[in-house]
Amino acid sequence: MNFPLQIGILSDTHGYIHPDIVSLFSQCDIVVHAGDIIDEKTLSLLTPKQSMVAVQGNNDGHLVQLKTTESIELPGGTLVVNHGHTYGRKQPSHNLLREAYPNVKMIVYGHTHKQLIEQDTIPWIVNPGAGGETRNHGSSKCLMLTIKSEQNWCIKPYNFSEL
Repeated sequence: MNFPLQIGILSDTHGYIHPDIVSLFSQCDIVVHAGDIIDEKTLSLLTPKQSMVAVQGNNDGHLVQLKTTESIELPGGTLVVNHGHTYGRKQPSHNLLREAYPNVKMIVYGHTHKQLIEQDTIPWIVNPGAGGETRNHGSSKCLMLTIKSEQNWCIKPYNFSEL
């Protein structure tokens, strides 16, 4: 495994991905999409060097080729991706997510369109926010996970103004 490993994380694109996210993620080794893709053609805009992992969101029932949960084995731990809408009533419960995936390093979810990085408890829980135009709270958002070594995972938030 070559370090650093760059993993772009996005969610809730709803058929549109901000061009700055497309550009940033072209430099990534892996891209992770946590659901609510809507139009799978938008995924073809993302060109990671190694692979793309995408899951169904609550608006993606028509994308039958996608699973609801994916796991990625990475240096230093496992990353789990789930849209999150089945882990709580109005909002995904971090406690329920941690109970469901207790042995992973990081859980990625979407659904709320709100960017969040919670690293005070393992597993870490992150939400990249909305990467598209729908309910993006003023800017399209994503996260970049850089793995410098098995012990050194760094998450950086990005916010791109509307065009």
